[in-house]
Amino acid sequence: MSKVCQLTGKRPITGNHVSHSNRKTKRRFEPNLQTKRYFIPEINKWVTLKLSTSAMRNINKIGLYEYLKYQKRKGFDVGVEL
Repeated sequence: MSKVCQLTGKRPITGNHVSHSNRKTKRRFEPNLQTKRYFIPEINKWVTLKLSTSAMRNINKIGLYEYLKYQKRKGFDVGVEL
């Protein structure tokens, strides 16, 4: 299963575990992704999106339809016909 936010494009990044003795081993930082179902009244459709929690906060602030239009202007493939 892909660990990429559909709207922001956030994906896993790599870094190091650093022990008390300062020994370093590789690890992955996963984005906090949630699967959420939204209703868009402007186009009368339900959509299921895999979103990062930061994208969910932005949707709560400005609304889903406005956020989708904003992301489409920035060049992201939002997966919904607007």
